[in-house]
Amino acid sequence: MPETAVAETGTELSPKELARRHGLTASGRLPRLPEYTRQLWSYRHFIQSHASAKVSSSLGNTKLGLVWQVLTPIINAAVYYLIFGVIIGTSKGIDNFPAYLCIGVFVFQFTQSIVQSGINAITGNLGLIRALHFPRASLPLSAALVEIRNFMVALLVLMGIVLITGEPITVEWLLLIPLLALQSFFNTGLGMFMARYGSKNRDIKQLIPFIMRFWMYGSAVLYPVTLFTEKLDGWQLALVEANPMLIFIELFRHALLENVTLAGTPTMLWIQALAWSVVVGVGGYVYFWRGEKGYGRG
Repeated sequence: MPETAVAETGTELSPKELARRHGLTASGRLPRLPEYTRQLWSYRHFIQSHASAKVSSSLGNTKLGLVWQVLTPIINAAVYYLIFGVIIGTSKGIDNFPAYLCIGVFVFQFTQSIVQSGINAITGNLGLIRALHFPRASLPLSAALVEIRNFMVALLVLMGIVLITGEPITVEWLLLIPLLALQSFFNTGLGMFMARYGSKNRDIKQLIPFIMRFWMYGSAVLYPVTLFTEKLDGWQLALVEANPMLIFIELFRHALLENVTLAGTPTMLWIQALAWSVVVGVGGYVYFWRGEKGYGRG
């Protein structure tokens, strides 16, 4: 009588242990986080190609094409300057209000664009998800990569605006490199969080414009940050000063502008930015990974 696989071992093995011994895994099993990360890295070329395809498809039918990546934040800044700088007069007390305003608008729109694209990362690619097997995190990462590329171009334009408005090039401009990395990590985690949440709660897409507008008004994008210290105190002021978008915008202003009043010391702002980037970046990734097997179902 031939010996069975269990008999060969000389000990009793459960079906689960026997399957593990022979390299078999359960169908639909959620991979462990390190394994999932390795799978995601192996799809890096797909992520890059998918990002490039999204840029071409979104702007390929317009006459100006990629120029809109630069024009959109400039037009937004011009509209806000007309309303808040000229009509309402919030520019009082700020030496270089046009540059101050443009920095706030450009930096905030970077985060806003990744939030909006993250919400659609799963729901907008259901056909691809149901047809092919690949790490689903490739989709929000691809969407984030598109916006990071766009912001790098917009950042060059922003630097030009800062120079035109009379600001000199200083050594602090080098801080833009680590600052871009921190905000990109923060934004990517936020986009991945929104990708999973938006895939299960479709109504959030309709609320996001209102949420982002409220967030913008609380981030000192359109008026001096000193307005908060004049109007708020105690826990209200502490809550506003802990706002991650306020922190990132303040650090960009610190890097690009010479005379600017900040919400806190540069050292404290950098510590807060690092903390927010790690918490949201890692937390968003883990949150998305936990829902890997549910995307595209139902």
